[in-house]
Amino acid sequence: MELAYTPEQQAFRAEVRDWMAANVPARPLVTLEREEGYHQHVAWERRLAEGNWGMVTWPEAYGGRGLDLIQWLIFEEEYYRAQAPLRVNQNGIFLLGPTIMEYGTDEQKARFLTPMAKGEVIWAQAWSEPNAGSDMAAIKTRAVRDGDHYVISGQKTWSSRASFADWGFGLFRTDPESKRHKGLSFILFDLNTPGITRRPIRQFHGDPGFAELFFDEVRVPVENRIAAEGEGWNVAMATAGFERGLMLRSPARFQAAAARLVALFREHRDRASPAAREQVLAAWMGAQAYAYNTYAVASKIMAGGHIGAEASLNKIFWSELDRAMHRTAMQLLGATAELRQLAGDRANDWLEGYIFSLAGPIYAGSNEIQRNIIAERLLGLPR
Repeated sequence: MELAYTPEQQAFRAEVRDWMAANVPARPLVTLEREEGYHQHVAWERRLAEGNWGMVTWPEAYGGRGLDLIQWLIFEEEYYRAQAPLRVNQNGIFLLGPTIMEYGTDEQKARFLTPMAKGEVIWAQAWSEPNAGSDMAAIKTRAVRDGDHYVISGQKTWSSRASFADWGFGLFRTDPESKRHKGLSFILFDLNTPGITRRPIRQFHGDPGFAELFFDEVRVPVENRIAAEGEGWNVAMATAGFERGLMLRSPARFQAAAARLVALFREHRDRASPAAREQVLAAWMGAQAYAYNTYAVASKIMAGGHIGAEASLNKIFWSELDRAMHRTAMQLLGATAELRQLAGDRANDWLEGYIFSLAGPIYAGSNEIQRNIIAERLLGLPR
C-alpha cells in the first residue's frame, strides 16, 4: 500500500480544510443529547449541506459528490482536525443510507437519501427491545399486514436519537408464527405518526441520549419496508456491518483524540507515571494502526472487494482503543477532570468522552458477540 497522496487528493484536502476553517463554529455546540444542542447540530448539518459536504461519497443525484473512499477518509481527517461538531444524523448517513443504497428501490432512494444528506430529516435507530438487546433475533414487536399498511404494536428501547429525531428505522416481526431470525422485516417509520409514544431515557449524567418507543397500533405504509417481507434480518446484518466497519467510526476520530492525549500528557508530564507514558504511546500507535488498516480496507472495497465478518475485528479494536485512551486521560487528569468540567474547561471533553467510551464495547453489537463471530466465521472454530 502506497501512502502517498495524488495532487488531486492534496487539492481536495486543501478545499476541505479551507471550508472548515471558514465555517466550523468558533465555540463548541451544546451536546446533541439535549434539545438545545440537538437543534444546534441539525443547523450544522444543514450548513454542511450548503457546502455540499453532507455525504461526499454518495452520488450527486442523492445530495453527494460522488467521491471515493480515500477522499472520504481525507474529508474525515480534515473534519476532525478542525474540531467540527459530531454528526447528529450519523444513524442516517452512516447506517441507513448505505443500507438503502444496497437494498432500497429507486423510489426509496429518491425519497429518503437526499433529505438525509441535506440534514432535513434526522434518523433514529430502533432495534433493541427490553428482552432483545444484543440478541436481536428475540425481537417481538409485531407489524401485522393490513392492506397497504402494517399495524405495529410493541416496544423498542435504547433507541438512539429517538428523543428528538424525525424518523426511525427498525426490525419488526411480520410473521407472528416465526421464530428467531425468520419472519422479520426492516421498516422505516415517521416518529410523529399517531400511536407512537416517545419516553426519553436519561443517562446517569442526565442527558436523554436514548428513548423508549411505544407502538400502539401504529399504521405505517408497506412502501416503507426495505427489501422483501421476512428478509429484515439480512438487511439488518448489512446495516450492522456498516456500523462496525468503515463508516460509523472513521480513524480520524481516534487520531484526533490520540493527538489531544499526547498534548495532555505533555501538560502533565511532571507528575505522570512511566506507565502513563507507555499508555499514551500505545494509544497513538493504535490510532495510527487503525488508520492504516482502514486505508487498506477502503482500497480493497474500491477494487471490488467487500467487508464481511472482519468488520467485527474493527468494532472490537476501535471500541477498546477508545476506552483505553479515555481511561489514560482520566488518570492524567485525576479529580481535576470534574473540577475543570464545572469551570467550563475543554477537559470536559475528556470526561464526557470517557463516560461515552464505556458504552463502546456494548453498542454496535457487544464485543462478546463479536468475538463469537470472529471465532466461528473467521477462525472456523466450533460454535
